Amino acid sequence: MESSAAVSGKMAFNDCFSLNYPGNPCPGDLIEVFRPGYQHWALYLGDGYVINIAPVDGIPVSFTSAKSVFSSKALVKMQLLKDVVGNDTYRINNKYDETYPPLPVEDIIKRSEFVIGQEVAYNLLVNNCEHFVTLLRYGEGVSQQANRAISTVGFVTAAVGAFSFLGLFPKGQRAKYY
Repeated sequence: MESSAAVSGKMAFNDCFSLNYPGNPCPGDLIEVFRPGYQHWALYLGDGYVINIAPVDGIPVSFTSAKSVFSSKALVKMQLLKDVVGNDTYRINNKYDETYPPLPVEDIIKRSEFVIGQEVAYNLLVNNCEHFVTLLRYGEGVSQQANRAISTVGFVTAAVGAFSFLGLFPKGQRAKYY
């Protein structure tokens, strides 16, 4: 039987844990971090740690988005959730669970442990941080964020083409002589 001090200590730990980690993430949960202009994704491993990818040259987290557009490699890191989040906010977001059944937690953790410290290919549109963590959780790399970006690029390209075809973009300054 535990002493009342031990039970009290556990209760304090649980209270502290819920304050530091909103939503009490469970191992295997997807963590969506809200950065200015985009979302960064990590996967919760337990004990306050997450796995995520970052550019290989160690650009600070606040600059990861701009740098990642030009990066072709990323490093798989195990870090404290609080360090990954920094001053940003986050939420647990297992948004694909109805479409893709999550793998057993033991498999997610084993897959995660296997890649920690490795360099991986990175591409903003087809192999980004969301693709990485969904591949670990579901065995399928998916990213709505990338799909939206691809759709936007496609729409802008089509609009520019249409405007050019209709003559709405000037072909250059033409000198007029009177």
